[in-house]
Amino acid sequence: MASVRITPASRTDAPAGVDDQPLRLTLKPAAPPTGAVDGGWWPRSRDLAAEVPALLAALTARLGNVEGVNYNLDDWGRPPRKINLGGAQVRLSGYHSQHRDTIDVLSQGNRVTLLVVAPDATEPVASAALRAAGDRANGDGVEALLLHRTDSADAGAASAT
Repeated sequence: MASVRITPASRTDAPAGVDDQPLRLTLKPAAPPTGAVDGGWWPRSRDLAAEVPALLAALTARLGNVEGVNYNLDDWGRPPRKINLGGAQVRLSGYHSQHRDTIDVLSQGNRVTLLVVAPDATEPVASAALRAAGDRANGDGVEALLLHRTDSADAGAASAT
């Protein structure tokens, strides 16, 4: 099965000023999990409170009502403890123990772990990371996905010269 790339046409919960920008998210098909992540996300900033509403709105189709997001404190700083998503409160919990470059999105009985591509990543690097993270056959861990991301971008740059 191919991965699913989500680019919603309307994002009513998106931060102001980004309604016309597609959500940069790739998910593995809903099936028994493989690898350390269930997909990849390329946010536009490190402001979790501004970035996560559009992500969560897209993930509700897969997870149902989202209850929480776990993130690494060193990656995101300290956003508010809760945000409002469609009238429901979603808990944002930061941990130093959360693997860097990932977030966990939680609903009742479900969890999606996403590789987070740095907002300042170049298009070729981010695209390679999202493809690898969303590939059903890819069972790599986060470190390997990040190495693959760098190797793929380097190979692409070398072949362009």
